[in-house]
Amino acid sequence: MPAARLAPADLVYEGAFRLPDDAGASTWEWAGEAMAYYPDGDPDGPADGYPGSIFGVGHDWAMMVSEFSIPAPVNSAGKSLNELPTAQTLRPFTDVRAGVGSLNEFQEIVRVGMEYLPRQGSQASGKLYLCWGAHFHDGAQHTATHMWCEPDLTGSRGAWWVGDHSLYSVNDYMFEIPASWAARYTPGLRLATGRFRDGGWSGQGPALFAIGPWNHGNPPANNAVLNATPLLLYSSTATDEPPYHTMHNYHHADEWTGGAWVTTAEKSAVIFVGTKGTGDCWYGLPDGSVWEEPYPDDPLNQRGWWSTGFAGRMLFYDPDDLAAVARGAMQPWEPQPYATLDIDQHLYQVTGPQQKYHVRAMCFDRANGRLYLFEPLADGDKSLVHCWSVR
Repeated sequence: MPAARLAPADLVYEGAFRLPDDAGASTWEWAGEAMAYYPDGDPDGPADGYPGSIFGVGHDWAMMVSEFSIPAPVNSAGKSLNELPTAQTLRPFTDVRAGVGSLNEFQEIVRVGMEYLPRQGSQASGKLYLCWGAHFHDGAQHTATHMWCEPDLTGSRGAWWVGDHSLYSVNDYMFEIPASWAARYTPGLRLATGRFRDGGWSGQGPALFAIGPWNHGNPPANNAVLNATPLLLYSSTATDEPPYHTMHNYHHADEWTGGAWVTTAEKSAVIFVGTKGTGDCWYGLPDGSVWEEPYPDDPLNQRGWWSTGFAGRMLFYDPDDLAAVARGAMQPWEPQPYATLDIDQHLYQVTGPQQKYHVRAMCFDRANGRLYLFEPLADGDKSLVHCWSVR
């Protein structure tokens, strides 16, 4: 492996911590669709080596945002919840999308991405950026999806389009592009945004674009169209024709739910995290029944894309490949993962081979070299937060 590439062995599992029971108008049950590390958060917190705070999205029905502290995680050998510390609420749940464009039209199987960046362009302060997606972007749900707000969860502004790209490819995860890389390959575009939508509608592998909303106004006008540079985009089953360009070992049942551009002093990788389908893949029921249209009744609501098994997994992409795409030397479907890391051994609630949704969103503390990850439904119905250090 080239020396500049981050290796899976460079990620060291540190442990996990629990989320608060009371955080205001929503809850951490059925939660974890998005998270963002905030370096200026929790300034009065203990000097325990885990500075800053995390913004997270709560219950899937309300999709509100709350800020919580980062206690020193514990690696419980027996995976005992009672051994784990609990984060404290720093800012209660807030509906940051209220009144922004038509974002409240998204009410069913909503996707959210989120990232904090220090002030850019003519901004007077850093912003919390969010994107919102729907399972079906038709009718009233075909609308602009990106926005920002202040770190105190006020001042929401938006919503904006990402170029003319499919909504299914742009609105589920967000993360920072390192300043030095962006200055060379995507000048002025320091925010990565993308989505993976099962069935290949987003592209048959994770999609990723570089954007810079601050270049279009402070804030951009509602319905502004943001310039976007594709960094990763495989063939879509919704808009493209065979032969398809896909990620290696792709399954329609895959779920890639988070990402981070991870750097150390000498190494880097663009990492996606999610739940990877293994074995065979089909559309139908988990027992292997394959369904074709017209579909029969589905009283247990199990119809969908399935695989023989599922694994919580990280994908490692080489930033040099994405640089080649940005400068036009590679097509956006050409980069492939150079390594993977299975993480189920650290998770608390992987109970069977066909369990979906092992993990959700991820964020990165660049200054201190730590990755944080939501595991849903791991503390009763609440999510847990897991932590890895990056060597």
